[in-house]
Amino acid sequence: MKLLDAFRIYPKAMFWSVVLSSTLIMEGYDTAVVGSFNAYPSFLNVFGIRAKDGSLNIPPSWQNGIGAATNCGEVIGLQIAGIVSERMGYRWTIIAALITLTGFIFIPFYAQNLTVFIVGELFQGISWGVFQTMTTAYAAEVCPVPLRHYLTAYVNLSWIIGQFISAGVLKGLVNRQDVWGLWVWPIPIMVGTFLAPESPWWCIRHGHHDRARHALRRLARRVGFDQVTEDRQLALMIYTNEMEKQVAEGISYWDCFRGTDLRRTEIVCLTWMAQTLSGSVVGGLSSYFYVRAGISTSSAYSLSWGQSGIGAAGTIASWFIMNRVGRKQLMCGGMVVMFILLLVAGGMGIPSRPSIATSWTAGTMVLLLSAVGDFSVAPVVYTIVSEIPSTRLRAKSIILARNAYNIINLAFVNIISYRQFNPLSWNWGPKSCFFWAGINLIMNTYLYFRLPETKGRTYAELDILFANHISARKFAKTRIETLQYSAEMEEMDKAQAIEEERADVVPAARADIATSQGEK
Repeated sequence: MKLLDAFRIYPKAMFWSVVLSSTLIMEGYDTAVVGSFNAYPSFLNVFGIRAKDGSLNIPPSWQNGIGAATNCGEVIGLQIAGIVSERMGYRWTIIAALITLTGFIFIPFYAQNLTVFIVGELFQGISWGVFQTMTTAYAAEVCPVPLRHYLTAYVNLSWIIGQFISAGVLKGLVNRQDVWGLWVWPIPIMVGTFLAPESPWWCIRHGHHDRARHALRRLARRVGFDQVTEDRQLALMIYTNEMEKQVAEGISYWDCFRGTDLRRTEIVCLTWMAQTLSGSVVGGLSSYFYVRAGISTSSAYSLSWGQSGIGAAGTIASWFIMNRVGRKQLMCGGMVVMFILLLVAGGMGIPSRPSIATSWTAGTMVLLLSAVGDFSVAPVVYTIVSEIPSTRLRAKSIILARNAYNIINLAFVNIISYRQFNPLSWNWGPKSCFFWAGINLIMNTYLYFRLPETKGRTYAELDILFANHISARKFAKTRIETLQYSAEMEEMDKAQAIEEERADVVPAARADIATSQGEK
């Protein structure tokens, strides 16, 4: 199918995918708001501790605790989502998470101490973990191949939109003493999710073929999607599901580590970990980095707000590049550029007394680092982790990959990164970029040898490539027809060998019978 035909036939699939992805706009908004509370006047008036200079501050240990609670909650929510979604479907799992989130917001809203606030963040993290998986899996399953990378990469854009909105809201409501803005999102998103069709792939996996047909009709316009096309698409989905059942019967977490699915699970987990380990964590803590590099606080927050806008533009630009150069080339190429930027930024921290020029150079490198990451690594990761798994294990594979990402974030962002920048700890300043450049190089080497190219492949084709143990560097050039022909020839050879064996056995058996009768 051509791209223009996909846009013409599947606008409803795009719309419903965007509706469900809006849960991540909400999550990006909420997490950014909570992350900014450390310097927010109304928050500091309630939870801040008076420092020697008279200013109110949140102790570093509590800052780490708030971030860790959120990540731990997301890990729990992700695991719950994998179990519940197999029983209830993607839509009802998201709706249940939205209902619980609406209730969990009451905990930090009425918190009078940081302990209660952290408990609230833990419970909210459970709901946020559900959104991280279901939206990506849904986007991958409701759209045809030409639109797949647009809608899966849009998931990353949703995060950025939420962060950008939060920056404007925090600036505009700086004198307010509440956080009512957290309740704006769940109800309208809940209504939209209720009206959306269920993933047809989920229906096929559970034997609901009539529901799958109904979902296909709701996802496509009747123009260009006639009865013949509908029957053909449904037949292909059933065939793909049956083929995967022959390779791996189960759909549990344990099945993600069996047979060819072990390789797929390894790739999606390490690929999502590479998003943080590429050095993007420096961009995620950009405001703190800018201040530690010597830039004024007001300029630092202005750069961070501009960084969100640049990130959104970068993600949109990636839509038009990803299908031309491919997923692997875009990700590995982006990490090479980020490696160079990290070396330059780290070099600006070598002078013992950084000048204004070196401080702004380091800040500019981090700004470019974030822009390159949002153009390459960040959006392409969502496409890769949704395409690599088998359709029967997609949701659970994405959950495992996202949890690997959250655990790395827990260790590197909440423990290592703050200590690298903090003057009361390691105080590396911009020199910490050298550390991330080394990690970036290690992860990019892994991706070069292990990450396959999935551009333009259907899920059935990817199943065949993995089943035949095609190496990652040969994925793009391998012809499926050749593999199918080889498999058919192998089956014919086996059948012919069996027939020849039977032909040899029958005369020999007859001769033995004749001999025994003659002896008698």
